[in-house]
Amino acid sequence: MILQINEEHPQPRRIDQVIETLTAGGLVAYPTDTVYGIGCDIFNKQAVERLQQLVCEIKGESKHSPLSFICKDLSNIAEYAFVSDYAYRSLRRMLPGPYTFVLEATKLVPRVMRNKRKTVGIRVPDTPIPLAMVERLGNPVANSSATDRDGELIPDPWTIEDLYGHAVDLVIDGGYVFPEPSTVIDFSGDYPQLLRQGKGAVGDLEYVELI
Repeated sequence: MILQINEEHPQPRRIDQVIETLTAGGLVAYPTDTVYGIGCDIFNKQAVERLQQLVCEIKGESKHSPLSFICKDLSNIAEYAFVSDYAYRSLRRMLPGPYTFVLEATKLVPRVMRNKRKTVGIRVPDTPIPLAMVERLGNPVANSSATDRDGELIPDPWTIEDLYGHAVDLVIDGGYVFPEPSTVIDFSGDYPQLLRQGKGAVGDLEYVELI
């Protein structure tokens, strides 16, 4: 099912429809500032496992590959991850934006969402729809980028519906997205490390290790 939502001013009643799907354990596809994502409620273990299985089928990754998740703001991030003073100063300048930050997870993060290092990838995208979802749901949304079988990022809701409508309960039409991956920065160690250069610039960082 495709649900059209205004990408600049999401209609509250339609966001409520999305929340009904998420709280029922459904998977939802939605636009971000980088790509279309597919996500679910991080506290619904069965939904997270469904998302992991879909990621495994689409991307050929391990079923237990860690997922990132979307928070609404920096204060929300601090509930689910340990944020050093330096990381806090950096994130405050860079968010919301096209970044994924790897941080040490707090105990509030469900075990199914953590990796062996007990770190998590967290996003605060600069686009209203996913932020409205998280605000209304009351907790973060697990997230994986929507790609086709060849690994190409999917730019529109109609392709997602055609390819994965059988596995996704709701597809939000938030318009066409010119897809580009987020920049991934690891703040879990002594120094930040650039894991992937994507859409987000890293010029605001005082220092960053390239690996």
